[in-house]
Amino acid sequence: MADLITVEDPDDPRLRDYTGLTDVELRRKREPAEGLFIAEGEKVIRRAKEAGYEMRSMLLSAKWVDVMRDVIDELPAPVYAVSPELAEQVTGYHVHRGALASMQRKPLPTAAGLLRSARRVVVMESVNDHTNIGAIFRSAAALGMDAVLLSPDCADPLYRRSVKVSMGAVFSVPYARLDTWPKGLDSVREAGFTLLALTPDEKARPLDEAAPHTMDRVALMLGAEGDGLSTQALVAADEWVRIPMSHGVDSLNVGAAAAVAFYAVATGRPQV
Repeated sequence: MADLITVEDPDDPRLRDYTGLTDVELRRKREPAEGLFIAEGEKVIRRAKEAGYEMRSMLLSAKWVDVMRDVIDELPAPVYAVSPELAEQVTGYHVHRGALASMQRKPLPTAAGLLRSARRVVVMESVNDHTNIGAIFRSAAALGMDAVLLSPDCADPLYRRSVKVSMGAVFSVPYARLDTWPKGLDSVREAGFTLLALTPDEKARPLDEAAPHTMDRVALMLGAEGDGLSTQALVAADEWVRIPMSHGVDSLNVGAAAAVAFYAVATGRPQV
């Protein structure tokens, strides 16, 4: 059973994992370096635990202690009970869900390992918006994508905002980083995947005509919001595909486009 420890000092060193959660630059350097990530909210904490992540500690406001009692009773990790005001002082924002957990990261699998058993893969290039990362993972989980591959400069899927937006889906879809870009795409093709670059360019083939659901192994490439896929990535692709647009709209947010494309890859004609 975990120890329930009341903390009243925001500078208590035991709360170090939770300090400055709104400082994006600090957290995205510190968290991978220290092997931790933050899960926020009851559902996300439970999903992280169910996915096999080891808990370092929990930070709870008083009303959440009873809600999380079953988790607390199973843990060897300390649980810090704090007031909402102190939680805000420590983290830098009002913790609406009243429950945070510091979790231990797992070693990432290799891209080659994921590709051996996957058939439907997402490949992201330079996607650095944590909200988009979370949304894409949530759609990938819901619509049956098997794995996610990230270019070296993509944002961290285990950053708090990504985890929160994904509702914990980052724990259920395995992911890996490609060591080089776009050279790393060669290994995806060599594993038997057709590389489909999603782009609004009119030269691209409509998704329903490309019929990705009939292909044996598909890697769907997504670029960053606004810029899209780089010229190098587009050149490396086997085919360009697009979602047909109506009413003068030229493109969708990458998170929305990903969901439509994942549906097409998994089951057939995109609903647009």
